[in-house]
Amino acid sequence: MVNRQRIIEQFLELVKIDSVTQHERKIANHLTGFFKEMGLEVMEDKTAEITSHEAGNILVRYPGNADKEAIYFTSHMDTVSPGNGISPIVQKDYICSDGTTILGADDKAGIAAIIETILLLKERTIEHGDIYFLITSGEESGLVGSRYFDETSLPVKYGYALDSDGEVGQIITAAPSQVKIYATIYGRAAHAGVSPEKGISAISLTAKAVTNMPLGRIDEETTANIGSFEGKGPTNVVCEQVLLVAEARSLSEKKLDVQVKQMVEALESTAAAMGGKVDIKTELMYPSYRFGEEDEVVKTAVRAVKNMETEPVLATSGGGSDANHLSGKGIPTVNLAIGYENIHTTSERISIEQLVKIPQLMMEIIKEVDSK
Repeated sequence: MVNRQRIIEQFLELVKIDSVTQHERKIANHLTGFFKEMGLEVMEDKTAEITSHEAGNILVRYPGNADKEAIYFTSHMDTVSPGNGISPIVQKDYICSDGTTILGADDKAGIAAIIETILLLKERTIEHGDIYFLITSGEESGLVGSRYFDETSLPVKYGYALDSDGEVGQIITAAPSQVKIYATIYGRAAHAGVSPEKGISAISLTAKAVTNMPLGRIDEETTANIGSFEGKGPTNVVCEQVLLVAEARSLSEKKLDVQVKQMVEALESTAAAMGGKVDIKTELMYPSYRFGEEDEVVKTAVRAVKNMETEPVLATSGGGSDANHLSGKGIPTVNLAIGYENIHTTSERISIEQLVKIPQLMMEIIKEVDSK
């Protein structure tokens, strides 16, 4: 069903368009032009005014031709660095970067699949309700596009993100919440050679606090990590200030609360014991989601995968995606594996076989959506 050469060429064209996160204008213009050329309803929202990215989210409506439920698919248009001047290379069964940049299959493989699906819908007559395609900006900058997306503009009961590694047929039915911790740790400056005992090293304070935190893999649902802590100054002055950034994630909101409290307590108690002080800010970056085999969003995907004569794999992720925010906004969304490998590295690649399978799965999902 899928035009193999067409989707390869579409993918190669997309990855050559620079779209490092925050700088999405070129790719947004390209996509908006394509969708309008296809005669579809296209709307770019105003989230760029909030996120300071060059583009907002793009929402496209493909009109239905039957009395069936509406559905949606989502991908993101931005990439990580180094993502400018990408030169993709086709090597036998894979498309790779040239080794100097990322490839951008995360998530232009998803966008290429959306475009191929639209072309297939125009070429083939299948019954379907309204189909929406949401292409977000700023996913790689902390999911900011989906965070500020107005869910009332998406009149669907459920949908699918096209944005996970793993082979096509894997369905991410659960993903964790993430909380960021921002802390400023204050000690007291003193001459490090003349009177170090009069000082309180913010670096030592922070290091001791970190050693008192549970970190890494806490349990099967929970992780925690220190991203960085930084205290600068000359060696002859006891450092008086450190900035720390950390995170905690969990599939369980209760466990996440406990983990964050333990990390905050480690900072506060250590500061109190050493005579320093600490200012702490915590921020929920995105909520968790969890769906079971009985949920329609999962059942539809399972039926679609089986239609491809593939065994569906239900999995849990440790990472976040736009599916987290959209599920949190009341639109059940699971993340589908689309076959990319080694993302966020200059070794990124995608199997051509997997690339072709993505729109196949999307078409099967569209067919499997229950009638109203």
